[in-house]
Amino acid sequence: MDDAPQYNRVLLKISGEALMGEREYGLDPAIVDRIAVDLRAVHDLGIEVCVVVGGGNIFRGLSGAATGMERATADYMGMLATVINSLAMQNALEKLGVPTRVQSAIPMATVAEPYIRRRAVRHMEKGRIVIFGAGTGNPFFTTDTAAALRASEMGCDALLKGTKVDGVYDADPVSVQGAKRYERLTYRQVLAEDLGVMDHSAISLARENDIPILVFSIYEPGAFADVLCGKGQYTTINGED
Repeated sequence: MDDAPQYNRVLLKISGEALMGEREYGLDPAIVDRIAVDLRAVHDLGIEVCVVVGGGNIFRGLSGAATGMERATADYMGMLATVINSLAMQNALEKLGVPTRVQSAIPMATVAEPYIRRRAVRHMEKGRIVIFGAGTGNPFFTTDTAAALRASEMGCDALLKGTKVDGVYDADPVSVQGAKRYERLTYRQVLAEDLGVMDHSAISLARENDIPILVFSIYEPGAFADVLCGKGQYTTINGED
């Protein structure tokens, strides 16, 4: 397959847990720096990049709600956690010389720009990486749904989900020996089989806007650029049977 990039503008979704490394909580600076190196490699290919980062390494709204906290309040706390992660990723990228902007769906002008769609598009056109913090800005929506929403708003050619494993499996490959890995799935299969790679709202939104989802291992150095050039191990989710 040709090594040239197959996409012009993409969104990368990274879970908060991916930033923990081997820790039980918080950020592992070495992991953040390595992901920043992968983002720079894609940026250097001339691809326009935006990012949505989760906040589960600091606070997860559903867990807070499960302990008796009001769900909306817990979700807002989770959104603030994503802004912390976004600023960490911005810092790592700018240490590498990559111009980066953080836009927050919850206004906090001291640390981030407010989310403005046309401004975000312009940043990417000028070669800046844009990191979207605070999810959708609304409770009851996950950062997966925020990723699908922003990918749709930005007119992205693909949504990439960086996970702990190299694609979508029919069971957890870490705990289930012989779990089957999928090379390609349709949106309908993911929803019907409840494969859990992203929540149903995110899958449905990607399907409505015909945005392919590429699932790969964020822990594999260089995998982000490889996937965008059609190389390496990953699962493609799209509308084709």
